[in-house]
Amino acid sequence: MLGLIPALIGTVVTLVLATGAVATRALTPAGGAVAAVFGIVIVVFVGFPFLALMILFVVASVLATRYRFAEKQARHLQEGVHGERGIPNVVAHIIVPTGLAIAGGWPHPLLAMPTTAVLYTSALAFGAADTFASEFGVLSGHARSILSLRAVEPGTNGGVSGLGEAWAFEGALLTAVVALGLFRLFDIAVFSIPTLLVIATVAGFLGCQVDSVLGETLENRGWLSKGSTNFLGMLSAVGIAAAALLAVGVVH
Repeated sequence: MLGLIPALIGTVVTLVLATGAVATRALTPAGGAVAAVFGIVIVVFVGFPFLALMILFVVASVLATRYRFAEKQARHLQEGVHGERGIPNVVAHIIVPTGLAIAGGWPHPLLAMPTTAVLYTSALAFGAADTFASEFGVLSGHARSILSLRAVEPGTNGGVSGLGEAWAFEGALLTAVVALGLFRLFDIAVFSIPTLLVIATVAGFLGCQVDSVLGETLENRGWLSKGSTNFLGMLSAVGIAAAALLAVGVVH
């Protein structure tokens, strides 16, 4: 955990950024308040590189959401009214990383820092993969069911496209690369460069596929909300990453 002065600085920075997100309509006021609370917990428990990775994920998500926004709006595929994200979306994408931050930053941590770094990165790699796949994939003009491969309308839960899948992989990989740079810059221990990059990228991408399957099988039936589907998709990405760490014998 951070000392008092760094924690206060982190708290102020988080509040300023959350206010900026609300002012630019990236988040609703309620969503911004929730993001601020969770962001403060993250920075206090595991420090600035983890908060920075979360912030960059939010920025990338906003940019992806607003890309060709008028076209998405005309087809009723936009997020919110102006692209803003509210409490359900914020909670779905921040509760797992926050839990990992607490587990890794507690005075008597449940997770070693290298494990925390990989799992946290994998969670946000899923978030970027899912957002990029959704925001760019809907613009491809066509989609197919991830299970039956039948043609479906773009934006349909469980619908995927080649463009969306390519962006999903790119989002996961970009998150892993940025995370590695931040962890190196702030001297955060990681197992190795290949371990972080490969596991986080693959886990994030596969978690995105789980999200699509859940969307088609459960969300379309009304058994899951969009937020709960995203939450379970992110949780699956963390589970895949944890299994991979166990398989290569480095987790502790």
